[in-house]
Amino acid sequence: MNFNNNNNNNNNNNVNNINNNNKKPLTNSLAGTPPAKKILVIKNLKQIPKTPDNYEDSSWSKLSSAISSINKKEATTLTQEELYKMVENLCFDKTLASNLYNKISVQIEQHITQTLRHLVLTMSSDPIIFLKSINSIWKDHTNQMIMIRSIFLYLDRTYVIQNSNTVRSIWDLGLFYFGNNLSQQSNLERKTIDSLLYSIRCEREGDEIDRDLIHSLVKMLSSLQVYTKFESEFIKETNRFYDMEGNNKINEIEIPMYLKYVCERLNQEGERLMRYLEQSTKKQLMAVLDRQLIERHVDVILDKGFNTMVSGDRLEDLSKLYQLLNGVGEIKKIKESWQSYIKQTGIQMLNDKEKEATLIQDLLDYKDRLDRILNQSFSKNEMLTYALKESFEYFINTKQNKPAELVARFIDSKLKVGGKRMSEEELETILNKSLILFRYIQGKDVFEAFYKQDLSKRLLLDKSTSIDAEKSMISKLKTECGTTFTAKLEEMFKDIELSNDIMNSFRDSPMTQNFKSIEMNIYVLTSGNWPIQPPIEATLPKEFLEYQEVFNKFYLSKHNGKTLKWQNSLSYCVLKANFNQGKKELSVSLFQTIILYLFNDVADGGELSFKDIQATTGLAIPELKRNLLSLCSSKSDILIQKKSSSSSSSSSGSSGSNANSGAPKTKVIDETDTFLFNAKFSSKLFKIKVNSIQIQETVEENQKTNENIISDRQYQVDAAIVRIMKTRKTLAHNLLISELVSLLKFQPKPVDLKKRIEILIDKEYLCRDPENAMIYNYMA
Repeated sequence: MNFNNNNNNNNNNNVNNINNNNKKPLTNSLAGTPPAKKILVIKNLKQIPKTPDNYEDSSWSKLSSAISSINKKEATTLTQEELYKMVENLCFDKTLASNLYNKISVQIEQHITQTLRHLVLTMSSDPIIFLKSINSIWKDHTNQMIMIRSIFLYLDRTYVIQNSNTVRSIWDLGLFYFGNNLSQQSNLERKTIDSLLYSIRCEREGDEIDRDLIHSLVKMLSSLQVYTKFESEFIKETNRFYDMEGNNKINEIEIPMYLKYVCERLNQEGERLMRYLEQSTKKQLMAVLDRQLIERHVDVILDKGFNTMVSGDRLEDLSKLYQLLNGVGEIKKIKESWQSYIKQTGIQMLNDKEKEATLIQDLLDYKDRLDRILNQSFSKNEMLTYALKESFEYFINTKQNKPAELVARFIDSKLKVGGKRMSEEELETILNKSLILFRYIQGKDVFEAFYKQDLSKRLLLDKSTSIDAEKSMISKLKTECGTTFTAKLEEMFKDIELSNDIMNSFRDSPMTQNFKSIEMNIYVLTSGNWPIQPPIEATLPKEFLEYQEVFNKFYLSKHNGKTLKWQNSLSYCVLKANFNQGKKELSVSLFQTIILYLFNDVADGGELSFKDIQATTGLAIPELKRNLLSLCSSKSDILIQKKSSSSSSSSSGSSGSNANSGAPKTKVIDETDTFLFNAKFSSKLFKIKVNSIQIQETVEENQKTNENIISDRQYQVDAAIVRIMKTRKTLAHNLLISELVSLLKFQPKPVDLKKRIEILIDKEYLCRDPENAMIYNYMA
């Protein structure tokens, strides 16, 4: 690299990379000729101009005058470009640059000191006026410093950068002197902070304030590095304010209104943060609100308002409650109140005997309401979802056996004819909801027993709304409890289908040719699959007995070794009856049929006594009374009941001798009563159902079902005891009871368990330990 001291006409170029003496024609490098070499020539840099001896003083005089004009908001005599050039020239010399920096520093400090001292002398006691004054001074200061900095920008870029460890920039210099004077001048800093807090307190109390003014002053504090002092005082003031206000509000207003108030305050403080506070304050500010408005009052909020809001289905209020308490990590306390409400309300519903008939529908509505709250207000929180399940399961099993029976009855009411008509979708929805309650029930064996009882009546009496719906329900139960639970239920359907095939074959046989006057449909049931009650004896009409005998011969000829037992109580008939207004079809039970048959041999208007009917039909007195009562009820009125004079005087509510004379209907059948056929019976319907008593459960049937449940449970308990002892060999009484309770699918009574243990000891499955009677040993 060659240094060339020769002058060149091209003074604007310091670098010349062309050598005219060595110019060669350009050639193609592909032809093999290398390109010409280029020579780099660097010329001398400009020489620093020398300044006159008095240049520093004259320049500073002009610069100082310009600063004073800026501070006085007057126009400068020189242009900004001329002033900037002076600063640039002074900065070529480090000493002059240092002197210039010191002089600027002194002049800035003097101006700020005078300005703030004047503010102290004229300061208003009104916080708002004071804030406006300090804000005006601050804005003037920033505008002035921007103009001063633009003039001395070259100083900032050279001298200040070179000495950044010891000196401040022009802008920072102004901030330093402003902040220093603000704290020293009669404690203006304290006055500013207190006035800001006063304004914020006024806004919290509902007054309107100048938010732009507050924002500007907060930015000033932040620029002066004293925002942390303001922030500390602001948090203390906020804590005091909401401590007092929170205590007052929680005692003065209702909980839903208090929650609304808290949400409004949170929104207001959030808006305050966005509008004129630093975001660094957010965490501390929200912590104060959470502590003073929520955390301190959680117990009061839940005790006073939770149950009311849940009972009133106040979804919006509950949503606010969840959001607020979830924000402070108090979900566990919501869970406790949630569980308590569900259990208490559920137990009250179970113990309300007046509403037992609608209990299951009420529980389903209750569950729907809780699910709606859980989904819409509690955001499907997992902890609260589990708490709902656990609480429902707890209270529904506090009343043993009854809920399981009622669930079975409820499903029966939906699947049998006569209830409210529903579409397939509606029925499916109801069945699915019923299964939810079924899952909570521990005594599923109780449900199975009553469901089987009801299913048998729906199938045998042709009362089922839909076989598809029946099978769908069986499928659901199978999914819930397995094939063992539904095995017998599925066999019941197979018996019905097989019976239909048998009847088709029977009708096609020549054995039925002599039975054209009546048509009979017979179901052959497997006794182990059906909840069949002991047969009720009755004297059937001759035609019925002959038909049964023929079917016996037909069936036994194809199935050797089997025995048929006729279940008359589950049979029903369709009769054609002649009344004065015309013919009607009567759907009646078999026992009602044989009672009505007796009136074919009675002259018009003739009567039959209770004893005559009982002697002819052979029915037991309770069963006969039940069937007669149905025939004499106000809905059917097929027979007219006439009470004797002795029974009339003793029967409450009876004031006449027969129905025709306007006597009120009685709910009691006496053995001294007489009955006559009501030829004047009238109805708009052609088909009349009188056999509703068959679908209804009798006291004897309910008692028998419960006895079967107890018997089956005894076997389950025995099997569980033997299974446990066979594994453990030796076990203390209390531990055995504990394991049994956890193993069994129902809640046994400790007394019942103790009885079963004693029975197994008698049967030599177990024995007591010789040294400790409370310890049992397994006997192989």
